[in-house]
Amino acid sequence: MLQSLGLGPAEEAVYTALLARPTASAQDLVRQTGLDEAETTRILLDLTARGLAAVATEAGSGVSDPSDHDAGARPARYRLTPPSVALAPILVEQRNALHRAETAFSMLTEQYRSTAAHPAGSVVEVVVGVEQVAHRFHQLQRGAQRELLVLLVGAPTAVPRDDAEVSESSALDRGVDFRVVAAKDYLDGPDVARDMKAGIAAGVEVRLADSVPLKMVVSDRERAMVPLDMTDSGGEPSAIVVHRSGLLTALVHLFEREWAEARPLYATTTGVRAQPATEQQPTEGELEVLALLLAGVSDRRAASQLGLSIRTVERRTRRLMDLAGADSRLQLGWHAARAGWL
Repeated sequence: MLQSLGLGPAEEAVYTALLARPTASAQDLVRQTGLDEAETTRILLDLTARGLAAVATEAGSGVSDPSDHDAGARPARYRLTPPSVALAPILVEQRNALHRAETAFSMLTEQYRSTAAHPAGSVVEVVVGVEQVAHRFHQLQRGAQRELLVLLVGAPTAVPRDDAEVSESSALDRGVDFRVVAAKDYLDGPDVARDMKAGIAAGVEVRLADSVPLKMVVSDRERAMVPLDMTDSGGEPSAIVVHRSGLLTALVHLFEREWAEARPLYATTTGVRAQPATEQQPTEGELEVLALLLAGVSDRRAASQLGLSIRTVERRTRRLMDLAGADSRLQLGWHAARAGWL
């Protein structure tokens, strides 16, 4: 627990053992930590030098110097410096270091984007090899803070589905808005339907299309990754990573078009089911949003109540308005009442 504050495992053991006592000698802590006396003494001296502990002063004890090894002297006893005093400066320094790192990251990223030396290279980079492709894929998913857009078609070539699910779970835990359009034949793979059902239950929004033009992942609309034909790289998996540019904008538009035309995929007791192509009714999730909007709840509050992102609430509202042919939310409410949606 304290390693993030700069204490190693042995130091943390001594620190927490001392935390439970008003004062203690090295010999006392040996019995509690399992460390030998020499190492325990060394750690106590180091904690004292760093201001995390202090030598306890007891009247008549004769103890004034922890390094005093006179045979007649009593063993030095130590007490903790109050954590609010000793650890707070360390925490502040780590926060400042993180802020400096974030500032440096932003500056380097902007400098990389704006460099004029290699304009083509700053927009598109080619990644070749299983390890390199998998590494960049995980970078995109784990670096996403707001949104991931994914097109799925064919079998995985560089990133096993189990590995992809780990990054997916991490993104969902951060509250990332996760949308997937899968080709119909993608579900034919072994255990894919089961994995899709688990993903939908975890918060992934999935739609099914008869066909998908390519495999792709877009992270925060700032970077996209598209696999290349393996024949172009001597049989090795390869991909291009596209940074902010007109090309990236086109890829995002491609995803949104596929998303609009695809059919929602639902989890069922036996697996997953796609909404029939002829069915033009709001989904259960869209009706939940509609009920709150008609009650006068704001988009932000609706997102909070439903555990969704504001972007998801806005997208579901737009689809409701498209289904209703409405130009305003007032018209949407009138159509919902007339059509018996609620």
